[in-house]
Amino acid sequence: MSSNQEMKAFIAELKNQFKIIGLFLVIFWAVEIINQSFFANNLNYLGIIPRSVVGLRGIIFAPFLHVDFPHLLANTVPFAILGWFVMLQNTKDFYVVTLIASLFSGVGVWLFAQPNSITMGASGVIFGYLGFLLARGYFQKNAPSIALSLTVIFLYGGMIWGILPANPSVSWLGHLFGFLGGIYAAKFISSK
Repeated sequence: MSSNQEMKAFIAELKNQFKIIGLFLVIFWAVEIINQSFFANNLNYLGIIPRSVVGLRGIIFAPFLHVDFPHLLANTVPFAILGWFVMLQNTKDFYVVTLIASLFSGVGVWLFAQPNSITMGASGVIFGYLGFLLARGYFQKNAPSIALSLTVIFLYGGMIWGILPANPSVSWLGHLFGFLGGIYAAKFISSK
């Protein structure tokens, strides 16, 4: 393949990656606008309700729901940046890590969160991206993966404190289990 063809393929892949991230962000924002404008925030009841059969649906819906616009805004930038970092080696990794982090985070919250609570937001997935990116260098043991892990530590290392209970209105359990899901995803992808 010529360098011109390689450049075209690289640009096409980059455009595809931005479309994927953009599509997720458009869905997040559209859901929040619809929820606030037409449902008086009542769609949030589709979040994860611990140890409730009906609350299991939240494992699917929770990442797309947010408490309010500031909550969504706080998740938008790290989702975009860390999500794109997940795609750097292989765009398909994004889907695998997103699915695993969502499941780990959602099931962990469903099993262990406070009764009568509702958990929502993309932060469990974001912490999954963080766990994946930090662990990828360890499992793959190649220079690009290690460099990316170090970059993520530098840019987002302070997020790690989010897996500890600090603020009662923040689902640290969602963060913790999402992070663990990301580590599992790094091991899973590295073993393929």
